[in-house]
Amino acid sequence: MDQVMPAPFSTADFRARFAAQPDAHAGDDFGDHRFNPGHPRLTQAKPLRDAAVLIPVVDHQGDATVLLTKRAEKLRSHSGQVAFPGGTIDATDPSPEAAALRETFEEIGLGEDRIEIIGRMPDYVAGSGYRIAPVLGIVRPGFQLTLNSEEVDAAFEVPLRFLMDPANHKRDSRMWNDLEWFFYDMPYGDRRIWGVTAGIIRTLYERLYA
Repeated sequence: MDQVMPAPFSTADFRARFAAQPDAHAGDDFGDHRFNPGHPRLTQAKPLRDAAVLIPVVDHQGDATVLLTKRAEKLRSHSGQVAFPGGTIDATDPSPEAAALRETFEEIGLGEDRIEIIGRMPDYVAGSGYRIAPVLGIVRPGFQLTLNSEEVDAAFEVPLRFLMDPANHKRDSRMWNDLEWFFYDMPYGDRRIWGVTAGIIRTLYERLYA
């Protein structure tokens, strides 16, 4: 009997692609450094703070989505930006996976009973001074979110097929402290996915879909 291949951009296909990459978690991804080689801001050595984010892939049968948030405008850092749920790894967190699950529940009320962790991508070293562990999770649909208004203004889903299409990965730049900074930009409707979040998505594309 011929083997039935999972539909493209389904969670079954996503699982299969990840399982086929035994080294998917290997090494660090110096994303911001990679997109800005030799940038003066990135050549200054600084201690890195450990953080973790959840990449929540929602299991909508044949057409999976990725759940993203819009950070609260009132926040001092990265206010209003699109982000994965996540944050700093606390000393009491036993693992990056535990930190990602804790932060996800604190930010959007999505409990770990609806999330199946399947692995991690390489740690993403950001120019902001963080080493970010991107944790991959399959989310069972039918959930109801409770947003923490102190941290999150909105949550929304984006089709995985959109995020994994390199045609939607635009290179852009902006001036910051009199220096030009390069990054990926992935506009989706009225949402702008850019910076570190887009860099992690780009890494996911390069490891699993390129």
